Amino acid sequence: MNIIDTSKVKSGSHVTLHYRLSLANGTEVINTFTDKPATLLLGAGQLAPLLEDALLGLIVGHHATFQLPPERAFGPRNPDLIQRVSLATLHENSMSGEDFSPGDLVEFNAPGGGRYAGVLKEVNETSALFDFNHPLAGQALAFEVKIIGVL
Repeated sequence: MNIIDTSKVKSGSHVTLHYRLSLANGTEVINTFTDKPATLLLGAGQLAPLLEDALLGLIVGHHATFQLPPERAFGPRNPDLIQRVSLATLHENSMSGEDFSPGDLVEFNAPGGGRYAGVLKEVNETSALFDFNHPLAGQALAFEVKIIGVL
């Protein structure tokens, strides 16, 4: 007798899957189809919440591609998240003598012990301009998934 697994993905599920995330122009951001599948715990923050939402209700064997506009992926770009940081603050959050160049991703200490990151846009004599938007904010994405197992 052939038993078919019809376990559905739900919050709290451990899901083994292949997935590919690519920009609207086809540029791949991540692709597990060419290597080992990923195993994720839904709700643990291992995948963006809106990407997790696309998985809910899928069953083992399901293979689909979801077209996600920016507001369903990583949200629109927020101009308020482009901010100047004093060089003193930048040096407080870096290793002694570390040099920075535009395009670098720099992590900062957040109040309460967390961390947040921004992409360095420019540096002048007194400050640095950072973009604290998610790098994929404002981008339409294709999210391809193939569910291999659900626990």
